Amino acid sequence: MDNEKIPYSLNSKAVANATHEWLHKRGIKIPEIAELVMFLQQKYYPSLTMEECIENVEMVLNKREVQNAVLTGIQLDILAEEGKLISPLQEMLVNDEGLYGVDEILAFSIVNVYGSIGFTNYGYVDKLKPGVLERLNDKTSGQVHTFLDDIVGAVAAAASSRIAHRKQAEKEELYAKDNKEFNPL
Repeated sequence: MDNEKIPYSLNSKAVANATHEWLHKRGIKIPEIAELVMFLQQKYYPSLTMEECIENVEMVLNKREVQNAVLTGIQLDILAEEGKLISPLQEMLVNDEGLYGVDEILAFSIVNVYGSIGFTNYGYVDKLKPGVLERLNDKTSGQVHTFLDDIVGAVAAAASSRIAHRKQAEKEELYAKDNKEFNPL
């Protein structure tokens, strides 16, 4: 009995806590991500509130596959900062090499959680780099955010997609109530 190995088990709460902790350690605040969500969605939903944006960011961050991507990307950025990656990967991450696309691939795993609309939202903020993304892309800070900038943009894009899907469902529900005879099936 003493030689039996305990099966691997990781508490989901521990992963969620680590995700929030590492975002915080890397200088990311949830309201900053929510500001990106507002930037992406306010035009379409003028009554959208920051509270709704924050809530949707939190819901995205509650997804385990999102947490996995966040933790993986942050760790790679830290290893690059510490010079602990093999060459040429080390140099590619430190310099945020334009032809290195793995950071975007990791971001796509987040974006995809709420459907294809997230891809357009992500591409838009990735190109414009508004708000916190501008700070994360500042190469003079000494920090490496090759993955984190894409992760933050992807979380915002996924939260925006979540809002769009929910707002559409609300519209359809209201329409169905107002038009009881309407039945698309």
